[in-house]
Amino acid sequence: MGYYDDDFYDDRKKSRRGGASTFFISLVSAIIGGLIVLMMVPTLSKSGYLPGFTLPPAEQEQPTQETPNPNGRNVNYSVEVGSGVVDAVKKVENAVVGVINIQRSRDFFGQSEEGEAGTGSGIVFRKAGDKAYIVTNYHVIQGAQRVQVSLIKGEKNLDAKIVGRDRLTDLAVLEVDGSKVQQVAEFGDSSQVKAGEPAIAIGNPLGLEFSRTVTQGIISSVERTMPIDSNGDGEPDYEVNVLQTDAAINPGNSGGALVNIAGQVIGINSLKIAKAGVEGLGFAIPIDDASKIIDDLIKYKSVQRPAMGVIPVDLSSIPREAYKDPLQLPNDVESGVVIKDISPMSPADKAGLKRYDVMVQLDDQKITNQAGLRKYLFQKSIGDTVKVTFYRDGKQQTVNVTLAKQEVE
Repeated sequence: MGYYDDDFYDDRKKSRRGGASTFFISLVSAIIGGLIVLMMVPTLSKSGYLPGFTLPPAEQEQPTQETPNPNGRNVNYSVEVGSGVVDAVKKVENAVVGVINIQRSRDFFGQSEEGEAGTGSGIVFRKAGDKAYIVTNYHVIQGAQRVQVSLIKGEKNLDAKIVGRDRLTDLAVLEVDGSKVQQVAEFGDSSQVKAGEPAIAIGNPLGLEFSRTVTQGIISSVERTMPIDSNGDGEPDYEVNVLQTDAAINPGNSGGALVNIAGQVIGINSLKIAKAGVEGLGFAIPIDDASKIIDDLIKYKSVQRPAMGVIPVDLSSIPREAYKDPLQLPNDVESGVVIKDISPMSPADKAGLKRYDVMVQLDDQKITNQAGLRKYLFQKSIGDTVKVTFYRDGKQQTVNVTLAKQEVE
């Protein structure tokens, strides 16, 4: 019996399940059919199959308006994309060139041969007669036996003459055949540059294959000073003013142009902080500072700088026990520049300065290291007089020094 009941029960459950399934299928089909009809109403109405039905105004399709030309034909318009950055780049891009450092080396068999030791960038800034002048970085042409300039990608490189170079400011001027030069960059006024304004870097990162690469950013700061160790002794020799930018600057950009939105060169790309996790820290020599160096290099082949005739050493690099003997400094003197040696008949010698004197001030400017000393002196002219405040035998003294021309290093 149990077996029968179970069998019958199974048959009844199947019968009930089948009836419910049929009902729900019919209901779902009806709903889907209604939705399809509703979706087709607009199409049927526009086709005339529902003559009494019209769409509400908000749902009516608006006709597409086409503007015919005078001949009655429709016109397709193309828009030329332009911006201030595009215009600025066009104004200067062909004045940015590649600079190739060619040096001699020995091959596997010991034979001497010339080869490319490195590449950088440069800026054509002047044409005079049949000559054109290019500014670049000193380190781009350092050690070169020959220098060539690439004006346009694919064109034969031009031989360039090194007019002058300056290690301290990392600048050099080259001369090439002016008949080959088609575009000359315009220098702007870096003293008017403001933090936050657009900055465009143009150069040849990673070699001439990527010549005239353009990157854009802003001026991050106009009040930066970078110490320069030009002789590699670990002591800063000079301090240069720089413009800081976040425009991408990579190896090969050195000597290239930092441009404002007017297409004027406001700086010469020179440095970047290259450390893991550091991005957007590039530096350029302000064009106002560079222009003075450039003019001297063209006119005199070297920079005309005033000098005192001393060999300076930072007080901070002297052992603390030397503060008392032989320097005999008061306890409150913590910074300054020690005269390590002095040239006979130099301006400092004539003014009465001596070895181991500790200079702490020039005119009203406090001097804390030799880089600051040089920076202040190089703002002066040959023949200017500066008042030097110094310590000797524990006593503060002053003396006037008339600056003379610095001997070329």
